[in-house]
Amino acid sequence: MRQQLRPLFDRIVIKELDPDRVRRSGLLVPPGSDEPPPQHGIVLAVGPGLDWWDHVGVQMPVQPGDHVVFPASAGVWVEVEEERLLVCRVAELLGVLDRVEACPGCGGRTLAPTESCPVCGREGSLANP
Repeated sequence: MRQQLRPLFDRIVIKELDPDRVRRSGLLVPPGSDEPPPQHGIVLAVGPGLDWWDHVGVQMPVQPGDHVVFPASAGVWVEVEEERLLVCRVAELLGVLDRVEACPGCGGRTLAPTESCPVCGREGSLANP
């Protein structure tokens, strides 16, 4: 029988993505530093949120399938059916990574060298793609 972890209250279940040690510039980031970098993961399950007092609860800002960033110190690691999963509170997340194409300001188009998007913060590049 297959088991699935169902989070309670304001907790979420995350499957960590492998850390990318090679940056786009070609720089290799060595493992082990004073402070571990934030990790990335995919949300597998989301709890119902907190609702201690009628209709004053915390609404969950993430949903299954979201790509999230969290600190190395977040939550508790558990193993379910030989799979390592992170269970943490939604407040421990640093953010949700959205695709640039979803930006209402620039729509993911190529920006001019002096142009920047006020919504997503992307800036134009002098280099030709």
